[in-house]
Amino acid sequence: MYDTILIPYDGSDEAKKGATNGIELAAAVDAQVHALYVIDLPGVPRALSIRDNEEEVRKEYGEYAEKVLEEACELAAAHDVTCQEVTRTGSPSEEITDYAEMADIDVIAMGSAYRGKVGSLIGGTAEKVFRSSTTPVITHRMSADNI
Repeated sequence: MYDTILIPYDGSDEAKKGATNGIELAAAVDAQVHALYVIDLPGVPRALSIRDNEEEVRKEYGEYAEKVLEEACELAAAHDVTCQEVTRTGSPSEEITDYAEMADIDVIAMGSAYRGKVGSLIGGTAEKVFRSSTTPVITHRMSADNI
C-alpha cells in the first residue's frame, strides 16, 4: 500500500500531530518516512537586515532544520520506523509537492492548524499542498481546543 511517507515537519504543534499520525501509519504498514523541513527565506526584495546577514540567517535556519528533523526521526525510531532527513529551500507548499513527486513518495502526512472560519478561506501550507499535489495527502487538523 504505502512504502514511503513524506512528513513535512517544522516543529510546530500541528506538525507534531501530523508527524505522529504519519509515523504511526508507517509503523502499521511497514513503510519508511522522509522527514522534510523547508527553509522559507523571505522573497525579493529582502529586508535590508536580512539581506545584510543572509549567510547568518541561512546558518540559523539550517541548524534549526537539523534540530527539528532529528526530533521527527527520534519519534520514528521510537516506532521502529526508518527515517530519512531532508532539508530544502523555497516555498514550503511547492517544495513539499516537488519533493513528493521527485522521491516517488506514496503519501504525504501532515498536520494542519486550526484556522477558524476566515482562515479556511485563506488557507495555509497544508491546504496548498492538498490542492496542488498529485501525491495523496493525509492531514490531521488541529481543533480550536488545541490553540
